[in-house]
Amino acid sequence: MSIVLRFVDTNGFIQEQFFGLVHVSDIAALTLKNVIYSTLAHYNLDVQNIRGQCYDGASNMRGEFNGLQALIIKDCRGVYYVHCFAHRLQLALVAASKNVTPIHKFFDRLTFIVNIVGSSCKRNDELKNAHADDIAHLIAINELETGRGLNQIGTLQRATDTRWSSHLRSLKGLIKMFSASCTVLLKVMDDGLPPQRADATSVYDEMTSFDFVFILHLMNEIMGITDILCQALQSKSQDIINAMEPVLSTKNLLQHMQDNKWNDLLAKVDLFYASIDSQLQEINGQFSDDAMELLILSNALNPQNAMESFKIEDICKLVEKFYAQDFTRDEKEQLEMQLKHYEHNVVKGPDYKNLSTISELCQWLVKTNKYVTYNLIFRVIILVLTLSVSIATTERSFSAMNIVKIRLRSKMEDTFLSDALMYIILTGIYVARVIIDMKSGRSKL
Repeated sequence: MSIVLRFVDTNGFIQEQFFGLVHVSDIAALTLKNVIYSTLAHYNLDVQNIRGQCYDGASNMRGEFNGLQALIIKDCRGVYYVHCFAHRLQLALVAASKNVTPIHKFFDRLTFIVNIVGSSCKRNDELKNAHADDIAHLIAINELETGRGLNQIGTLQRATDTRWSSHLRSLKGLIKMFSASCTVLLKVMDDGLPPQRADATSVYDEMTSFDFVFILHLMNEIMGITDILCQALQSKSQDIINAMEPVLSTKNLLQHMQDNKWNDLLAKVDLFYASIDSQLQEINGQFSDDAMELLILSNALNPQNAMESFKIEDICKLVEKFYAQDFTRDEKEQLEMQLKHYEHNVVKGPDYKNLSTISELCQWLVKTNKYVTYNLIFRVIILVLTLSVSIATTERSFSAMNIVKIRLRSKMEDTFLSDALMYIILTGIYVARVIIDMKSGRSKL
C-alpha cells in the first residue's frame, strides 16, 4: 500500500509528497486502517489531525458502512472522503464506451489491429518503414511541414481501461499511421500463414470501412475533450474547488459538440448522438450532487469572480457543517466578524483581483502576512486545500516501484524498498524542478 500525504506548508503552498510503501497481509478495510494508523503513529503523527482521505472506488475503500473511509470517519468525524476524481472520470468513460455497442466493438477491433500489426519485431519494423515512406511522400508533395521534432517515427499503442489517456494515444497513433498499418496488413494477407491471412483480411476490411473511420475520428474528437480533464485531475497542486472547473467545461464542450458539430452527418448516423449521450450521462452520474454541497460552499472562498461568489453565510455554513470540530463556539462567532472585515479590506482591495485560484490566495495571505490578521479564514482555506482531488501521486509511486523492484531485486525487503522509493521519487522531483528552473532562466546549470 502506497501512502501519500497532502498538506499546506508554512509558505501557503500545497504539498503532496510520497510518504512510504507499506506491506499489507490482505486488502480488507480493517487491515488497511490498522496499517495506516500504525504507520502514522510510528512518525508521531496523530490520526485525529487528518482532515481528508482520498481513494479509488473499490468497495473495500468506499464502502458506506465497512469501507476504509467509513472506518476512519467513525474514529475521526472530521475526515471528509473524496472519491478520486480521476478514477471517477475513468469509470465514466469506460462505462460510456461499453454502453454503445458500435463503440464497444470499435475498441475491441482497435486492440485487435494493434495486436496484429505489432505482434513481432518484423512487423514493427515494417510498420516504421512504411510510415517513413509515407512521411517522405507527403513532404515531397508539400503536405507536411518539416522542422525539429516534427514527423517522428512511432508505433501503435495499446489502450487499457486503467489508463484512459492511453485510449486517446491509441486513436491518435492509428490516425497518424493509418496508411502504414494498412500496408502491413496487406503484407500479412499476402505472406502470412493461413490463420494470419484470415485475421488480417477481416481486420483490413473492417478498418477501411466508413463506420470504422467515422468512429475513429469521432472518438478522437470526444476523447480529446475529456483528456484535458483527465490530465488536469492528475496535477499535484490541483485543489478541489478548481478541479470542478474542467469537469463543468468538459460537460459544456461535449454538449456543444452534440448540438453544433457535423450536422451534415447527423441525419445519416445515429451513433453520434448515442455516443455523446452516453458520455454525458456517465460523467453526470460520476460527478453527481452527493459531494457538490461541499464544493459549492467552498467556492465562496475562490478569489475568481469574488464579487459574485463571496458569501459570508456560505463560509460560516461550511465551517458549521464540515469543520465544526476545528473551531470552538467563540471562534465561529469571531469568524463571522473576521469575514466582514475580510470582505471590506481584502475582497474589495485591488490586489485581490489579480488572484485566480484558492491556492494563490493562500500563498498571497502568507506573503502579505494577512494570514495573521485573518487567522480563522486562513484555517478554513487550509482545510479546503488539504482535500485531495485524485490519487495520481499514489499511482505514480507504484510506477516507480516497478523501476526499483525488478526481477534481480525481487527479494528486497519492504523497509529498504520504501526507502529506495523515497529516494528515487524525491530525486525525480528535484530534477524536474531544476529543468523547469533552467527553462525559465532561473538556473545556470
